[in-house]
Amino acid sequence: MMDKREAPIAVFDSGMGGVSVLRELIKTMPEEDFYYFGDSKNAPYGTKSTEKVRELTIAHTEDFMKMGAKGVVIACNTATSAAVRVLRLMYPELPLVGIEPAVKPAAEKYPQGNILVMATPITIREEKLHHLIEKFGGHANVMPLACPGLMDFVEAGNIDSPELYGFLRDLLEPYQKNLDAVVLGCTHYPFVRKVIERIVGDQVEIFDGGAGTAREMRRRLAVDGLLREATGRQGKIEFHNSDLTKEREDLFEKLLHY
Repeated sequence: MMDKREAPIAVFDSGMGGVSVLRELIKTMPEEDFYYFGDSKNAPYGTKSTEKVRELTIAHTEDFMKMGAKGVVIACNTATSAAVRVLRLMYPELPLVGIEPAVKPAAEKYPQGNILVMATPITIREEKLHHLIEKFGGHANVMPLACPGLMDFVEAGNIDSPELYGFLRDLLEPYQKNLDAVVLGCTHYPFVRKVIERIVGDQVEIFDGGAGTAREMRRRLAVDGLLREATGRQGKIEFHNSDLTKEREDLFEKLLHY
């Protein structure tokens, strides 16, 4: 019987954005094996109904359980908002970690500041983000900004172009005055971080939740005695997609080594 510690960690996203979280997971647990699944066939999740996103996320998590994953990372803010609470009730013993916009660290750093939270329309609509702002926003001016269409640039491999710059400039221009921080509330957005920085300026700090998610998954696995022994081995990474193409495989490699 296979030692459960040798099982892979499943990482799930609606497409390619979760690769930004996978990169942090690899840095935090380089000896672990990872199984990355992107549901590009059903992307984007950010404009779907909460019920549909929940249904898809539960179905994929059940597949990961069947294949023997020792932990699951929902590397998608939209899917986390829609389904993580239900999944924790369904699988109380499973090390299951979602991702949420890094409102808390941004508000702690800038307690009186102007903080912009960029996210998908469904993340903006869901109660989870509003609870986060109420709980951790304090006296900061936290402004949610829906960014429909932004993840499509990343899915197309377009992470630095005049079109992307124009799209982001139009989106961010009304908020630029006196901005202290930008929270990247979608796992696709770290791949366009450099363009965002060019627009808002280097005096504005950028936050994203990937590293915190990776640390939390490591902690959960450690508590359950499921971490691999640190032998210096380099873990394996498998890429899977519901609409697999050579272009997507190439984009996965590009983003993984971005």
